[in-house]
Amino acid sequence: MPCLRDSISQIDPSFQELIEAIVTSSTLTVLIMTAWRLANALAVRLVEEVLFERSQIATQWPECPKCGARLHSKGFVPRQIKSLIGVIHWKRRVGRCPYGCEIGQIAPLDKELGLVSHQRTSIELQRLGCLLAIFVPFETVSVLLSCLTGVQVSCVSIWHWVQSAGQKAMDRLKRELDDLSSGQLPQLETLEEAISLLPLLMGSDGVMVPFRPSSGKGSTIWREVKVAVLARLGLRKKSNAPQLYQRRLVAVLGDIDSLRPRLWLESIRQGVLTASQVVWLSDGGVGFWGVYTACFKHYAIGILDFYHAVQNLWKGAQAWLDGRSKNARQWFALSRHRLRHGEANIVLNDILYALKLGGLSETAQKALRNLYEYLDTHKYHIQYKKFKDMGLPIGSGMVESACKWLIQQRFKGVGMRWSEDGFNHLLHLRLAWVNGRFDELFFIKETPPSD
Repeated sequence: MPCLRDSISQIDPSFQELIEAIVTSSTLTVLIMTAWRLANALAVRLVEEVLFERSQIATQWPECPKCGARLHSKGFVPRQIKSLIGVIHWKRRVGRCPYGCEIGQIAPLDKELGLVSHQRTSIELQRLGCLLAIFVPFETVSVLLSCLTGVQVSCVSIWHWVQSAGQKAMDRLKRELDDLSSGQLPQLETLEEAISLLPLLMGSDGVMVPFRPSSGKGSTIWREVKVAVLARLGLRKKSNAPQLYQRRLVAVLGDIDSLRPRLWLESIRQGVLTASQVVWLSDGGVGFWGVYTACFKHYAIGILDFYHAVQNLWKGAQAWLDGRSKNARQWFALSRHRLRHGEANIVLNDILYALKLGGLSETAQKALRNLYEYLDTHKYHIQYKKFKDMGLPIGSGMVESACKWLIQQRFKGVGMRWSEDGFNHLLHLRLAWVNGRFDELFFIKETPPSD
């Protein structure tokens, strides 16, 4: 160990103070924190040395993009960038047109390093900032970056990072949707063999989000975000309780027609065309069942969320028998039991019988008719005993959980109101994270579109 300390001191005498602080640390916490500072300083020094060596290599100057003349070197110009390990300084050769064409400074080494003009932060730092922004507000991200890296970044810069990365995600999705509409199917996502044999479970729901008015002033505007979840349904090894694997989310700020192609795209990627069993689970929203009919009816078993069905059952009991009465509670409890245990026809017959009784108010008749039409429309989707015997869920808790995590936890904080662009960019980043495609936005070069 003394040899290592001596070697570090020889690299730079300024490191000696940190080494002595490490040696004299009174607690493990202080020792580790000081060693972390030394490690960052060493990392910065190592990167700067490598950059210095690369800057000394003979430069192959390109031609001027305006006149075609070979660029000439104008010497070394300093540059710095904020990174995950701290602020890095180096010098590199820059060139200009010998005939004075207004092309600015050209630095070939910057291009080799993947840097663009006026870039002040490195990609991996932007990645970390965007990752944190998925979970916490931008102001908090600024504080966390300072604590984690020692680099000061404004919340405005973080906002711009999110807009840029979110736009990449949106552009990628648009290309994929265009390919799908032209008949090109997406590539299946790789699954473990054991997971690929499990049923594919799908469901959808909506959640409201507060937005600013277009003028920037005025009352909050609430708009619905459509959310869908796809997952493989398995069982826990010890308890045999349901367990979701390979969870993927789809969401859109828009109408049901905007959700449909996105959900179809992701369902193909998750193997809807080859899965051993596919299940669609949703509440009674007409739009969501329209998606089921249009896209998944021939592939999936449709299940109406039991708890939404029960809510409608209680509405009928309230209107018919007065929700405060014992008769209402008894009929509701008995009908709920029958619905759950495969006797939906008896419940439907009870409602028909009630409609034939005299003395019903117009409100009660309307409520009972709505209840009958609701259950009759979904008579193939409310066979709950059969579904439970098949090991399938009858409640849409997985969709509600997805709405809570994806939307409510990040977009519905106290005092939050969003612009449409700001919301969409951050939403697509959150989707990229949960769907396992986040790093592709930062570390994989985009393929330029063909002419």
